[in-house]
Amino acid sequence: MRIISGQFKGRRISAPKNLPVRPTTDMSKESLFNILNNHFDFDGLRILDLFSGTGNISYEFGSRGAEHIVSVDADFGCVKFIKQTAAEFGFPITAIKASVLSFLEKASGQYDIIFADPPYDMAQKDFEKIVLAVFEKGLLSEEGMMVIEHSKYTLMDALPNFSFQKNYGGSRFTFFEFPGSEEESRD
Repeated sequence: MRIISGQFKGRRISAPKNLPVRPTTDMSKESLFNILNNHFDFDGLRILDLFSGTGNISYEFGSRGAEHIVSVDADFGCVKFIKQTAAEFGFPITAIKASVLSFLEKASGQYDIIFADPPYDMAQKDFEKIVLAVFEKGLLSEEGMMVIEHSKYTLMDALPNFSFQKNYGGSRFTFFEFPGSEEESRD
């Protein structure tokens, strides 16, 4: 995996082969960040990266100047790797070992961008629980955006605060925002 922009643009990061992950491809990641770049100035943002795996998305936010990044994953090896990589690069990442749903039950604070990349075979109802928990707990800032990466077979467009979707091969990014923030941020 490589960092595609920011302070560490072009740097390659080699994750251990034994991690149970499906990293976001560089092409999909570049497309995602092109969209986010049109909505946000990354300097000073607070980021929540759920199902963070290797930390690929967290490192990209760190390279672009995010102020505080929380990476949550249930796998000890993933969390250990994220902590090591964050220390090596000096990224402001707090890596937490927890099931995402249990983390969301206890979470507080607000984030400008929440990114989730659950296993593609996760049950539809669990995808929905993630979105509902974020909005019910007030974890997304008023001008913030939540993005979920999932397979094209998972349907997310009927959920509250749905904004838009983008497809990249067999993957889809679904974006959620508070009503009114989409039109204002696209002006």
